[in-house]
Amino acid sequence: MFKRIACIRIGGGSVTRDAAEETPVAIFVNGRHLTTIALSPGGFEDFVTGYLYTEEIIRSADEIESVRIEENRISVITKNIFKRVSVKKTILSGCGGAVSYIDTQKLPAIDSDLVVAVPEIEAAVAALNAPEPLDAVALVTEGRIVARAEDLDRHNALDEVIGRGLRESLDFSRTAAVGTGAVTSEMVRKCLAANIPVLASTGAPTALAVEVAEETGLCIVGAAGTPEMAVYTHPERVAGMEGRGGS
Repeated sequence: MFKRIACIRIGGGSVTRDAAEETPVAIFVNGRHLTTIALSPGGFEDFVTGYLYTEEIIRSADEIESVRIEENRISVITKNIFKRVSVKKTILSGCGGAVSYIDTQKLPAIDSDLVVAVPEIEAAVAALNAPEPLDAVALVTEGRIVARAEDLDRHNALDEVIGRGLRESLDFSRTAAVGTGAVTSEMVRKCLAANIPVLASTGAPTALAVEVAEETGLCIVGAAGTPEMAVYTHPERVAGMEGRGGS
């Protein structure tokens, strides 16, 4: 996922440094171009499975007949080859197009009674160990990492672990997603689509992510694995917060 690149240091001197690889990949479904996404190399089948699922193009991995991976192209054939597909749009424009927001009425709500313990979140964050500048995302169940992915874009990494979970028939309602970087409304939407009840990350959530998560039953944990760890929404899903440090 890295390539050695020559560069010149400020102050003089030539050096080589690792640069993360990035590949524009065109996704075709049933012979029609759906989108083109920049991905880190590897994990393409898991990614496209998760991506099609969180975009609500498929409802299970069983709907995929075949996946063909070429250098810069992923071609998917679904069992219903006549189905027309498009990327789902949940971001709507307000009056005059001046305001954008997510219509939570069009999003599913979390259906799960999962409660996770603080030590489980801390252990998962410690195990991520993502090399710069990549982000990492893992799915955790009963304190175990059951799927893990790295990518330049944490949204892609989240799709990849969701895809792995689909292909392995994982019960998402019993998992927590743990990752690096900020929590965005798009990450919230993907967790809602998969019915993942807890999303914890080393970064902080955006205000919109908190708003959407609060309305739909998703628990967001920010600054995970640090003394500043905090629960932003649905604290009833996190056990063991009492007596912890931070402010």
